[in-house]
Amino acid sequence: MPCPGGASLPVIKISNDSSTFILLSENDNVNSVTTTEIRCQEMSKGGLAYEVILAEPVGVPVPRRADSPEKTPSVEEIQEKLKAAEERRRSLEASKMAAIAQKMAKIEEASRIRSEQTNNFIVATKEALDAKMDSHEEKREAYINELRARLKDHLEGVEKTRLTLEQQTAEVYKAIEDKMNTAADKRDENIKKMLERLREHEEQVRKVRAGNQERFQQLESAIQDKLQQAADRRLQIEAEQREKLRNYNNKLAEVRSVITTKMEEITKDIEVKLTTAEQNREKEIQKKLDFVKKEERRAELVRQNKSARAESEAPTSG
Repeated sequence: MPCPGGASLPVIKISNDSSTFILLSENDNVNSVTTTEIRCQEMSKGGLAYEVILAEPVGVPVPRRADSPEKTPSVEEIQEKLKAAEERRRSLEASKMAAIAQKMAKIEEASRIRSEQTNNFIVATKEALDAKMDSHEEKREAYINELRARLKDHLEGVEKTRLTLEQQTAEVYKAIEDKMNTAADKRDENIKKMLERLREHEEQVRKVRAGNQERFQQLESAIQDKLQQAADRRLQIEAEQREKLRNYNNKLAEVRSVITTKMEEITKDIEVKLTTAEQNREKEIQKKLDFVKKEERRAELVRQNKSARAESEAPTSG
């Protein structure tokens, strides 16, 4: 109930507890409320004590403040994030390049090892071929020496036979002379027989010598044939080894070409991936910039709305 002069009367609120009273004082402004709490306590029999407490109104809900708008990232924070992303990208690129360098080092090491193996194979093949040819030469020399020793032994035997025959011939001549001295009648007949035997012996010697000469020529021809066969075989082995080395070098060139092609493909793939990553990074940066611009426009709209609300509430409160 308003009192005269426009002043408002205090409002007394009595709670369920009979010993607590709340005194409310209302002004013309409905948003301003002053609360006074009066507590009554019985101190002694027949006496009361009152305690007046100025406090917030009991049971009156406190109005909630409007939620502040969500904080938007600033340009500096976005730049720091972009800088961190750029550093991460560079670190990733450095790690990828290090991995590529390591792969290249492994490929070069494998090529070096393969070259060493090739050189070792060539050296070992050459050494084995030289050792084989040396062994063949030694065997050929040993065979020739053996043939010469056998021929020498044979010639020595022929010489011994000739000496024996000459000794026998001398003995025969001596016997003939003895018989001629002892038997003049049988001298001519014995001489004829002895001369016949001498002719037969000389014919036998001539045949033996001709046979030995023919055998010697056959041995020489056989030795020359074997030497020629050995030389042809050596040339054939050298040609085969050269052909093997040529095929091996061709295969090595093919392997190197394949490795080069693979390295070019890997490099192109890496370049494509880096280009794609750069494009994706630019797209991500553009998205973030669009988001920042959108948030700035939104913040500007919020500020404009708050300003308009404040301007609209100012006349009402006045």
